[in-house]
Amino acid sequence: MAVTALKDYQFSPADTQDKFHGGQLLYVGWDDHLMFCAPFAYCLPPTTPFSELCNKILANSFGYHPDWSKVDFSTATWLKSGQPWQPDMSKTIGELGLKHKDVLRLKTPGLTGINGSRS
Repeated sequence: MAVTALKDYQFSPADTQDKFHGGQLLYVGWDDHLMFCAPFAYCLPPTTPFSELCNKILANSFGYHPDWSKVDFSTATWLKSGQPWQPDMSKTIGELGLKHKDVLRLKTPGLTGINGSRS
C-alpha cells in the first residue's frame, strides 16, 4: 500500500558527523552469527587502526561467542555498504576511506554459529 506524506518534511539530521566530537559512526555486523541480532555501532576517530578495530574493539563485542576465538582475519571477507571490500590491517579507518555511518559486514569462512545454527 502506497503512503502519501501530507507535508514536505525538511529538517537536518540530528546525527551528522560534526556532532561526534571528531569521531564517526561505524556499524559492524558478523554474518552467520545471529547471537548478535544487529550490527554494533562504534563511535571512533578516523585515526583508529583497522587492526585495533578487529583485535580489540570487535573482540570486546563479539568475544563472548564461542566462534570468535577461531576467527582468522587473513581468510575473512568483508562487505562495505553491501559491496566486497578488502581492508589493509596496517591502515587507519580514515585511510581506508571509511566514512561516517558506513556499514561493514564480517564474513568468516567455516564459522556458522553455535553448532552450525547461525546463532
